[in-house]
Amino acid sequence: MRIDTYFTVPEVDGASLAESAVVVIDVVRATTTIIEALANGARAIFPTESTEEAVRLASSLGREDSLLCGERKGEKIEGFDLGNSPAEFTREVVEDKKLVMSTTNGMRALGVAQEAARVLPCALTNLTAVATELASAELIAIVCAGQEDGFSLDDALCAGHLIQRILEHREDEELELNDASRAVRALAQAREPTRRFLSLAAAGKAVIEIGLEDDLAICADVDRHDIVVEMHDQTITRAGA
Repeated sequence: MRIDTYFTVPEVDGASLAESAVVVIDVVRATTTIIEALANGARAIFPTESTEEAVRLASSLGREDSLLCGERKGEKIEGFDLGNSPAEFTREVVEDKKLVMSTTNGMRALGVAQEAARVLPCALTNLTAVATELASAELIAIVCAGQEDGFSLDDALCAGHLIQRILEHREDEELELNDASRAVRALAQAREPTRRFLSLAAAGKAVIEIGLEDDLAICADVDRHDIVVEMHDQTITRAGA
């Protein structure tokens, strides 16, 4: 087994991921929101990088059963139905809906991973489910969405705890970790993922500054959901759905 971790999207050569199972992490908040929406019955999520693309796609899907979702600088895009706050994505709002989503960091990370053998969005909220799913994989790449092309402490902590859980399923003498994987594993051995920890990270501070501090309670809720979600052809659904 080999696990490579990438701290930011610009580090990733998408072509090199063709044989890997790729985990995309954006704890605060895109992948947490994706997991929350699909756990609460959303039919599918369609990631887009631009607001214009999102509007066009939602129109082509049919606005009667689709929702426009997304943020810029943390706040809901004007004219969209929902922002990027996981608390908004309740069963009453999203069940049986198609969600077209555009966010600042997470959608770019999903985009760079789209040619991989598998693409699994992951957050603290479905950590063990993803680790179990990947227990038999031989090549794993973990892509942290980061924050505006920079390092994100919350994503790194999630990556480290994911690696810890994967290794609990393996006794692999040929285990290979790149330096970033070793670093996030060491971070996970030293720190637990808590709401307070997230509040001290730059992404957490940014959420607090716009009055959405309560989102961090959901983002830090480890194993809130026992589901795996997967992206195929730029469409994210529950695995096996």
